Amino acid sequence: MPRPRSLTPHQLASAALAVIDRDGLTALSMRAVAQELGMSTMGLYRYVQDREDLERLVVERVLSEVDTGLPDAGASWRDQVVLMARRLRDTVGAHPEVVPLTVVHQHHSPAVLRWSETVLTILTGAGIDGERRVVALRTLLGYLIGAIQLEHLGPLTGPGTTAITRLPVTDFPHMTETARTARTMDADREFLGGLRLLLNGLDGLDGPDA
Repeated sequence: MPRPRSLTPHQLASAALAVIDRDGLTALSMRAVAQELGMSTMGLYRYVQDREDLERLVVERVLSEVDTGLPDAGASWRDQVVLMARRLRDTVGAHPEVVPLTVVHQHHSPAVLRWSETVLTILTGAGIDGERRVVALRTLLGYLIGAIQLEHLGPLTGPGTTAITRLPVTDFPHMTETARTARTMDADREFLGGLRLLLNGLDGLDGPDA
């Protein structure tokens, strides 16, 4: 007779997330999570089928903390979208290694779907619908995914920017100057600046061929 289940999805996801936060996404495996839980690898198979199941649990564990409620209707649609973007960034930013998983499993995550539904509600209220709405949502998600990864894996204040400032000025005058400026910017300024550029572009977008 099989042993009764004693671990919750939240416990499984937390153990998998601990492995990712400590050792990176590539370290996630059935064996690593089983060790984190103090159980055998075979024992873990009573709860999940494979690593993909673990990934889905992790995505939902992280994104379930995002506030997906509709922002104050008195704010402009741009400010509402910015708030939604910041909610996602602040939550996922605590676990940047998980960002690639959100791309793979977003269609299976109730949290991602709720966040996207709220954003689509805001866009619709602003008169952005049809193909414009498709492009707007996918572009916004693409920006968020890339921006979060860059912020944590290649920050402006990191060694990569410093290395660029040391390139030969005669060969890379604009790169070196831009890198020196970049080192004075904080993460919020970079993130919000890029987001505003994206939102400004939506006003003139008539469709994919515009």
